[in-house]
Amino acid sequence: MIIPTEPIGSIPRPGYLIEAMTAHGEGRLDDAGLAEAMDRAVAETVAAMEATGSPVITDGEQSKPSFATYPLSGLDALAPDGVVIPFEDGHTRQLPRLTAGPFRYTTYSGAYVAAAKRHASRPVKQAVIAPSAISLIYPQDGIDGYPRDAFIADLVNECEKDIRSAFEAGADSVQIDFTEGRLCCKLDPSRGLLRAFVELNNAVLGRFSEEERSRIGVHTCPGGDQDSTHSADVDYAELLPDLFAIQAGRFFVQMASEADRPRVLDIIARERRAGQTVFIGVTDPIDPRVESAEEVCDRILEAAEHLGTDGLGCTDDCGFSPFGDDVSTARDTAIAKIQARVEGAKLAGDRLG
Repeated sequence: MIIPTEPIGSIPRPGYLIEAMTAHGEGRLDDAGLAEAMDRAVAETVAAMEATGSPVITDGEQSKPSFATYPLSGLDALAPDGVVIPFEDGHTRQLPRLTAGPFRYTTYSGAYVAAAKRHASRPVKQAVIAPSAISLIYPQDGIDGYPRDAFIADLVNECEKDIRSAFEAGADSVQIDFTEGRLCCKLDPSRGLLRAFVELNNAVLGRFSEEERSRIGVHTCPGGDQDSTHSADVDYAELLPDLFAIQAGRFFVQMASEADRPRVLDIIARERRAGQTVFIGVTDPIDPRVESAEEVCDRILEAAEHLGTDGLGCTDDCGFSPFGDDVSTARDTAIAKIQARVEGAKLAGDRLG
């Protein structure tokens, strides 16, 4: 049998691309020079990913400043002092703060799909940021002349447009990155914030047909940046019952780095809904050790014991470099882990079949 296997999204950028992004930001490189470096990195990433045998590929998010802020790049109505996201090792990431409306994306993901498909011979998957994450840029004290309700209406429209742009450009599937899901359980143990986020995400997904939603997935993990996480200490039991209420057809769930996988797999078995495919994480991007294909196979077989094989797939726990300046994981290591996952999925399929 075939065990579906897909990447999450980001691959570490090559040094020349990071240097080009820095030079462009400092005014030392023009737009054409940056575009040339980005296209080269996309071409190299697509080729490397296809060489692993991966049946589905991504562009590695080479051209994104980060998985979260690509729609905001170049937006004028932003201040730098937005929500701060603390990681367990003490470093932080900070979102911008919206200062005026109406809110519009500056970049839509269809542009990334089109760039990747120029080099790809296999189906291209596109990751997009969740509306719930973008909602965090609206300030708690509001914006004069632009109430939150108006912002949310604009946000839902823009997120729908973002997803549709990916499909229109030829994406095989779209993955919504919902890494703030587990974090918000930490910020609000009552899960009121989580349920508000689920409701907002469903406001976007409700605009798509059932067939379209079967090609839309949701990714959850405890964050992964500079070899640290922001919410690994949050019990999955707090997240998963509400996670599977999201009206998507696919779920990508970090699992390789979980301390008690059997317990979490049992929760998934209990909470997932009919027709939902669950891709279990079988490689850990934070661990510098490259998993063997046999180890990946064992993790898939373990998941199959709890979930069965219908609607079971495998993936990486998280993207390997969600922020453009994150060089904590070597590019070659990321590709080697992907190859181990692909080979391990084949092994598991042969044994289960």
